[in-house]
Amino acid sequence: MINAVATVCIDNDRVRVTEWRFAPGAHTGHHRHEYPYVVVPLTSGSLAARAASGETTATLTAGAPYYRDAGVEHDVINPNPGEFVFVEIELKR
Repeated sequence: MINAVATVCIDNDRVRVTEWRFAPGAHTGHHRHEYPYVVVPLTSGSLAARAASGETTATLTAGAPYYRDAGVEHDVINPNPGEFVFVEIELKR
């Protein structure tokens, strides 16, 4: 599998802001979120997530953010035929 490309834009004692770029079929690798976070999609399309409980697919819309609490564990995969991009904002405190 192809790895998604993460570019950390800001990382300080309050937040970490990362741009994620996924080529078709790219994935993050299994990980656990240690902080609550907000995702802001820059493109529209689907993202798949594999977790211990199974695989889910969500349809995301460019500019429509969503929030998740700390502790989420998954591998995120781009099933789209084109690139998918989002910004992840981790809230450290």
